Amino acid sequence: MTLVVFIVSLLGAMAIGVPVAFSLMFCGVILMWYMGMFNTQIIAQNMIAGADTFTLLAIPFFILAGELMNAGGLSRRIIDFAIACVGHIRGGLGIVAIMAAVIMASISGSAAADTAALAAILIPMMAKAGYNVPRSAGLIAAGGVIAPVIPPSMAFIVFGVAANVSITQLFMAGIVPGLLMGLALVATWLLVVRKDDIQPLPRTPLKERLRVTGRALWALGMPVIILGGIKAGVVTPTEAAVVAAFYALFVGMVIYRELKPRDLPGVILQAAKTTAVIMFLVCAALVSSWLITAANIPAEITGFISPLIDRPTLLMFVIMLVVLVVGTALDLTPTILILTPVLMPIIKQAGIDPVYFGVLFIMNTCIGLLTPPVGVVLNVVSGVGRVPLGKVIVGVTPFLVAQILVLFLLVLFPDIVIVPARWLN
Repeated sequence: MTLVVFIVSLLGAMAIGVPVAFSLMFCGVILMWYMGMFNTQIIAQNMIAGADTFTLLAIPFFILAGELMNAGGLSRRIIDFAIACVGHIRGGLGIVAIMAAVIMASISGSAAADTAALAAILIPMMAKAGYNVPRSAGLIAAGGVIAPVIPPSMAFIVFGVAANVSITQLFMAGIVPGLLMGLALVATWLLVVRKDDIQPLPRTPLKERLRVTGRALWALGMPVIILGGIKAGVVTPTEAAVVAAFYALFVGMVIYRELKPRDLPGVILQAAKTTAVIMFLVCAALVSSWLITAANIPAEITGFISPLIDRPTLLMFVIMLVVLVVGTALDLTPTILILTPVLMPIIKQAGIDPVYFGVLFIMNTCIGLLTPPVGVVLNVVSGVGRVPLGKVIVGVTPFLVAQILVLFLLVLFPDIVIVPARWLN
């Protein structure tokens, strides 16, 4: 019965339009009332405890780094570099979009920010070259959701805090799956674009290619500094976020000189707004998380799926299907915060590697950014690229299917994630 109270109160609040953070708090209050332990101090203490975590400092700094990267010209130079490398290939602008998405993912970790930057620059170029615009928009949306999988990833930070899993291990374990998502998009793009009447860009002369590469080196050096510093043990993920923000500020203002002092208040304000939303969600989720544990809800769910505990692959398959469905209705961060405290005890009882589960869980929630009716990244592409949302949904379908196939491939063959992660760590 406790599980029913939890689900009905949470979904009921969201159904009438209550924001997710307040829905989580409302759900916690209802659970306390039902269990006869209502106490406002529990809400206040858990919300404060939710924010009072050193690891979470990485979130505002990575968000700020992404904003500075877009405002300071780093994103545009990454795209110019990708065009110089592969723009002349038939279907090359699509490969440019994927290549740039992967590189930018290793810098900012924000699906919405990366997608907006790619859509603003590449959709007009692809339309002019004769590409199918809805399909191009769908490709850019699918490339954008790689950002939370390849480190640095704010989604991994939130999951790591909620699940008490090493964020450094999650970062390293996300590299190979993120690259596989990119390769799946390249293969799918080349398959669907082969009959289109498109005009490839002229081959970039070697001299110009070297010049573009030289201009992009400062931007390309950012992921090397972030991941290299974490891997070498020089910085923690939180410290790496601070380094990334200052590096983006330095390159944008001193090297590229596109970021002016007058731009900083707007950039910082936007980063602060995004941070406030995420942090309030985290704080509210800690209230529900504490009460989920107190109400022993994971044990109730375990009772339903107990036949699967001894069959971890089938259990993972079922959980991934459930998360895929939930992702159609919830954004990435709420999905992580609501489901993590429910699923982690089950994962541990089944003997599944928490890092491996975390990577697939985050991949799944990222795929949810492409599924209507919420589909945050779809809305970003539609708005920035001025493409009707319905057409974007049609255009993204083959790429959405490709990424789902990669997800379930990793369910069937966990060593693809586990072995490289152990080697990198």
